[in-house]
Amino acid sequence: MNQNSTEHFFKSTVLGHPSGLFVLFFTEMWERFSFYGMRVLLINFLTMAIIGDNAGWGWSAENAGALYGTYAMLLYITPIFGGIIADKYIGYRWAVVIGALIMTLGHAAMAIDSPTMLYVGLGLLVLGTGFFKPNMTSILSEMYKEHPEKKDGAYTIFYMGVNAGAFFGMMLCGYLAEKVGWHWGFGLAGVFMLLGTLQFWLAKPLFGTIGEVPNRAAVKEAEELAKLSSLDEDKRNPFTLIDKILIVVTTVIGLLYAFNDPLSKIANTNLFPFKIGKLDGQNVMILIALAFFLVLVVSRLSRYTTVIRHRMIAVIIFAFFTVFFWMSFEQGASSLVIFARDNVDRSLIGTSLTVFNIVNTLLTIVPLLIVSWVLILLGKQSWAKIPGSNIVLAICFIGVWSVAIWMLYKEFTATSSEITVSWFSILNSFFIIAFASTVSKLWDSKYNPPAAVKYGLGLIIMAVGFGLLAYGAYGITAGVKVSMIWLVLAYLFHTLGELFLSPVGLSYVSKLVPARMIAFMFGMWYLAIAIGNKLAAVLGGQIDNITKEYSLSTFFLIFAIVPVIAGILVITLNPVLKKLMHGIR
Repeated sequence: MNQNSTEHFFKSTVLGHPSGLFVLFFTEMWERFSFYGMRVLLINFLTMAIIGDNAGWGWSAENAGALYGTYAMLLYITPIFGGIIADKYIGYRWAVVIGALIMTLGHAAMAIDSPTMLYVGLGLLVLGTGFFKPNMTSILSEMYKEHPEKKDGAYTIFYMGVNAGAFFGMMLCGYLAEKVGWHWGFGLAGVFMLLGTLQFWLAKPLFGTIGEVPNRAAVKEAEELAKLSSLDEDKRNPFTLIDKILIVVTTVIGLLYAFNDPLSKIANTNLFPFKIGKLDGQNVMILIALAFFLVLVVSRLSRYTTVIRHRMIAVIIFAFFTVFFWMSFEQGASSLVIFARDNVDRSLIGTSLTVFNIVNTLLTIVPLLIVSWVLILLGKQSWAKIPGSNIVLAICFIGVWSVAIWMLYKEFTATSSEITVSWFSILNSFFIIAFASTVSKLWDSKYNPPAAVKYGLGLIIMAVGFGLLAYGAYGITAGVKVSMIWLVLAYLFHTLGELFLSPVGLSYVSKLVPARMIAFMFGMWYLAIAIGNKLAAVLGGQIDNITKEYSLSTFFLIFAIVPVIAGILVITLNPVLKKLMHGIR
């Protein structure tokens, strides 16, 4: 894309940024609305008793965690392949549209009450996410190629779209599912996924050549230039035959493990029907895969020059500690949902109901007004070029306002009520929006600590949230429920921990790794997050077993103690990491 085309693109602006950024903002917002709207329901639906007004499937927490964990793990692996396909063959825009349509079909399948359609739906969501997730940011990156000084602001706005979508998706899909019926919630997620895809497709005239199918000759030429311009210390380290075999073997074993976990628990179909000592077959195989993976990493690292090798070791250390963070943080999708449903006093009456309704109204209406205002600004700037896209967006907002007003009216006219389980999940998005700029300003001040200290603090601050839950749940017996304040405080500390740690990791991958290896190392980074998500769901699925054997407080203490130890360890490693980074800050 040449300079003139970007300058032309920047002529139509909203809040100082191209109108196209806000098309991406809303596309991502509706996708996150759908993703988080479904995600917040899944464990609750699967583990809800099969009798009652709004019956679920009555699964054990362990079985639900096994299925959800594999789904969450694959969500971070398929984008690696989706990014490669878009880069080489179909372009970013087509990848986004294809991904979004596949996800729409996935949500539609999940709205049908059948185990087969649930598995089909989850499979389609994984496949669709693989195309969608990496390529939205690729379009954004291409859009700002000639304006790097504006990129930070653009990503901040885009990130707000992510959180706005998550916020409204969990609030509205959750409310419909729990108060009316599960499949209303799953269905609403699918409706907005489809409308979000349509508004993106109709906005095509606004993007010009951005995100189009790549020119094969240009791609090849760029690759050749990259090879020629490599510095001596950055010489290519081609994958050997042994490297490729190790990659294939570890990938196959890893995927078989991911599928075997729910298959063996839910369908009694074990792909590894053997034991070595006390270790199950699937655990033996994953240890073998880990050993092969370590051989691969050590072998490749030994072939790089000293500086590159040291910097890549630093990235691997950060990735290792990332696993412990997501293992605990992602309890929000599994054990904390079950805890909120079964152990938190969510009943409201009289003054408590009035106070909650006022707070909930402000939480709902204020963000909706802000995002609607952005929609109006976009409409004024882009109506002449993309009227169809604006009409679809207007329909989306009429729909969201209608569901929100209906929800608030229903609650205000009730004499007693119960806060939905999914409502607590919106707190993460709310606290991110509330505190992101404060944390960002802290890093721009003289109090900006090294990466290892930020990482350690992120782990420790998040652990405080679990410590509060352990304290709140201490000594409670069956039938006794705890105050919701403990869960609210837990989400506050979890979010602060996320703000300290999450943006830092991705930033340092891009700083420490040579440009030609960025994709490979981002793949490794997402693999660490995938492992963290799988561990989170597997351990979260043990909430009932650990509570029965020990106590609920003991269960939460695990997620308080492990991240604290990891946090202290990574802070202690700061001098070592500083040397390994060779001047990168």
